[in-house]
Amino acid sequence: MSVIKIILTEDHQILRDGIKALIASRNIEIVGEASTGIELWKLLETEIPDIILMDISLPGTSGIELTRLISERFPLIKVLILSMFTDESFINQAIKAGAKGYLHKNTTREEMLIAIESVYAGNEFYSDNISKIILKTYIEKAKTHSSEINNTHEILSKREIEILKMFAEGFINKEIADRLFISIRTVESHKNHIMQKLNLKTQVELVKYAIRHNLVII
Repeated sequence: MSVIKIILTEDHQILRDGIKALIASRNIEIVGEASTGIELWKLLETEIPDIILMDISLPGTSGIELTRLISERFPLIKVLILSMFTDESFINQAIKAGAKGYLHKNTTREEMLIAIESVYAGNEFYSDNISKIILKTYIEKAKTHSSEINNTHEILSKREIEILKMFAEGFINKEIADRLFISIRTVESHKNHIMQKLNLKTQVELVKYAIRHNLVII
């Protein structure tokens, strides 16, 4: 894998140090650190990273607003939110602003590395607890959608259909992994394959698809 270039945007030095230690890897390079939006823009004048790890709570311009601006001006840069906030409103705002993923700051090293690799590959990634909040919200909204005949069984394998159903029912990565006796990384891989086969871009679309095609009972 190519070296993934990352800029850390977090206003506490001790947390930046902790994050750097957490994601230390031979295929990840920290090319810059910023504690404010002003510092971030200055870095972007000379360094274009693959991913920006972005805190929401920053002095001056918020991480959500910075995400929106970066998505508009630097569409090739992927923003991965790393925050203590798990309120639905913050999550929705971040997604609307263009964030490609959302991690809680208590995430594990394994999950963070999977998130970075997934986002770098062009997919979206959310911490298990964040994913559960998103799925619950959109399942409720999708309850009014009508069902339709589909050829899902011809497109997906039995295991992929099983995992698709579990995602749509609100199970998080770890719960699915535990129930199927597979690793979290394997669950994430299956999910990405499902989304590619069905031409879906987000987990929200994945859940809506499952509900529309009668793969879950609501």
